[in-house]
Amino acid sequence: MRSLVDRSLNFLGVPYRMGGTSPLTGFDCSGFVGKVFADALGFGMPRTAAEMAQMGEQVSLTELKPGDLVFFNTMRRTFSHVGIYLGNNQFVHAPSSGGVVRVEDMRISYWAARYDGARRVLPSAQSRQSRTN
Repeated sequence: MRSLVDRSLNFLGVPYRMGGTSPLTGFDCSGFVGKVFADALGFGMPRTAAEMAQMGEQVSLTELKPGDLVFFNTMRRTFSHVGIYLGNNQFVHAPSSGGVVRVEDMRISYWAARYDGARRVLPSAQSRQSRTN
């Protein structure tokens, strides 16, 4: 998942834009995640955070690995925000209007109070390999 994490960090500083899917014009949270997965893995993702939350397998907070998707309730709706877990309680995301793609700590009170869960979404070949290790 190193390529996924590396690719996500290449977009630090890109402005937030609602509905955005491009580093040239800006990202919303799911547009950012979709672009990173497409670029790093050639893997298509659904358009919304809620749809992404239906993919892959559920992962507990204690089992998170870099590249896992982390979800938050930021709009009084479950799974309304998504980011990519980097390790060491850090995640990268496109936050909200006026913000830019950035890394934040999941332990700060705002994110900890809104944490909805995590999913491991891997292309099938990587998924099979991780089960055999």
